[in-house]
Amino acid sequence: MQTPPTIVFDLDGTLVDSAPDLTAALNHVMSDQGHGPFTQTEVRDLVGKGARALIERGLKFHGRTVGTDELTRLLSLFLDYYGAHIADSSQAYEGVVEVLEGFHDQGIILAVCTNKVEGLSRKLLGHLDLARFFPTVLGGDSLEFRKPDPRHLTETIRRAGGTLDAALMIGDSTADIGAAKAAGVPVIAVSFGYNDLPVLELGANLVIDHYRQLPQAAGRLLAHPALYTQS
Repeated sequence: MQTPPTIVFDLDGTLVDSAPDLTAALNHVMSDQGHGPFTQTEVRDLVGKGARALIERGLKFHGRTVGTDELTRLLSLFLDYYGAHIADSSQAYEGVVEVLEGFHDQGIILAVCTNKVEGLSRKLLGHLDLARFFPTVLGGDSLEFRKPDPRHLTETIRRAGGTLDAALMIGDSTADIGAAKAAGVPVIAVSFGYNDLPVLELGANLVIDHYRQLPQAAGRLLAHPALYTQS
């Protein structure tokens, strides 16, 4: 029996517009450090490599760095606040639920590979009623490596029960596209996500502007993966 295709999604900026709550959590930390707030637009350019990197980038914006112990304290401050406000304003992008239901009905394996902490990732998915689609979720703390390391993606696919030759990545950042390309997996970028580079410069195989475009784009890449994974 042939293994069904696997579609792996990034979380923040791909499945969910979480910028409002990430912004609030980062600003909570910045206030602790005596700095003014970031806007959601600014935070969208800082997200992508996990909470620790987000804090480091926020401090760097103000010309600051801190030692390991202080960064650990600030990370705990961030995670405590964010965990308590994880879905105050975050929501799935328009069309996400309908597309996921369609993929599920087709028997496609669905998984999440994110640099967000796994526990918070599952909590956010649960609050937004998306957890039912994703039995497999690997976060930035699930393994000893994370995106753009391709092993984060390949291990997600393996644990989901899929195979690399019938897999596809959906993401919004250099970390997502880098992991997919290094793993030899076709990748679709969403134009509405979080990244400090223009989406067309990321090197994805295809770019979509709305989830209504995903089923056709995914079908195209899954039907002929070799055309999109050749070096």
